[in-house]
Amino acid sequence: MLEIYIDAASAGNPGPSGIGVYIKGEGHQLKISEYIGETNNHIAEFSALIRGLEEAVKLGSQLVSMRSDSKIVVSSVEKEYVKNEEYKPYLEHALQLIDQIELFFIKWIPDNQNKAADVLARDAIHKNK
Repeated sequence: MLEIYIDAASAGNPGPSGIGVYIKGEGHQLKISEYIGETNNHIAEFSALIRGLEEAVKLGSQLVSMRSDSKIVVSSVEKEYVKNEEYKPYLEHALQLIDQIELFFIKWIPDNQNKAADVLARDAIHKNK
């Protein structure tokens, strides 16, 4: 099983944004820290979700447990629905990736349990300055 922790950070809303993805399990330990440009925090969170899913698919994992401190991302994936039209393309892309994974779980966790991904997301913003 792959455990994937995702987070995003924005310096302003909108503002310079970064994503952090921490993956462990199945013999892997990956840390992804990427600057994604100027955007709002919710889009950054959805971008982290997609980046984590892309990596899981690339690794060929069929059992993925994802954790996020973004309630909107977790709720949207669980319901397969998002009210805000701006986020729909991100959710649709995520759901297409999830369809390629046999067993996928997503769970909301509090900020203090998501430190590794948070540090990666914040580092992505600072590396770009």
